[in-house]
Amino acid sequence: MLAAELSPPLQRSRRIEALVAGYATSDGAGVRLTRLLTQKLQRRLDPFLMLDAFGSDDAEDYIAGFPDHPHRGFETITYMLDGRMRHRDSAGHEGVLGPGGVQWMTAGRGVIHSEIPEQTAGRMEGFQLWLNLPAADKMCVPWYRDFAAAELPAYRTAAGAAVTVIAGTSRDVQGAVSRPQTQPLYLDIALPAGVAFEERLAAELNAFIVVYRGAVTVADEMVTALQLGVLDTDPAADGVRLLAREDSRLLLVAGKPLQEPIVQHGPFVMNDEQEIYQAISDYRQGRLGV
Repeated sequence: MLAAELSPPLQRSRRIEALVAGYATSDGAGVRLTRLLTQKLQRRLDPFLMLDAFGSDDAEDYIAGFPDHPHRGFETITYMLDGRMRHRDSAGHEGVLGPGGVQWMTAGRGVIHSEIPEQTAGRMEGFQLWLNLPAADKMCVPWYRDFAAAELPAYRTAAGAAVTVIAGTSRDVQGAVSRPQTQPLYLDIALPAGVAFEERLAAELNAFIVVYRGAVTVADEMVTALQLGVLDTDPAADGVRLLAREDSRLLLVAGKPLQEPIVQHGPFVMNDEQEIYQAISDYRQGRLGV
């Protein structure tokens, strides 16, 4: 669908406050990935906790996947660009995430799940984002849904920007998921060379971009592939303007900070240490995910 142009146009764009280069690591049973958002950024980019990028044509980098492991206290959003991954969890959910699809899981009070590739060759590429839950919801009932690529709302601007709306609302297009407490906006934006795109952002939202193809500028600062650009919180800015220096694709992510304590121990994210001890005990005693 062709979306309406932003009206009125932005008066002032946010700028890049910091550029973050991801670092190579591995997780699960040895899956190679790039960690872009780490614990050091959790307070600055509240309510987001972590962002990993994975991408390889070598099956040895991903074939073992992520066998059974626990989570409590937050949500995971997996966006698959290429490849196929099967999800199973202790709440009885199962599904296969394919190219262009999104898997949204609310761990809540706790799940044990696995994410195993359904391919033995070819490219596996995508992102996993962790979104915090407010204290009142950390022990909620787990929830899960797969969205195929065709189910994700999308639009194109007159200038040629193609936008997939995973969460939140952009140009009056409602995304696949909404969360009133954290108000996440999650866009995948494809920009031909020389094309600009503007998105309005409320002043209270923390926001960042991740370029994964090409290069874009934000207020004349260049952001290149697999860099995370933290957008500033200038109260005079009413959004962000992106300009593609070449054919580019990027994620634009924003959310309302919870401003609550964050205590993380591996796959558990709670509000205090006692809750972490309880999560560890529940897992060891077989109570988590039951």
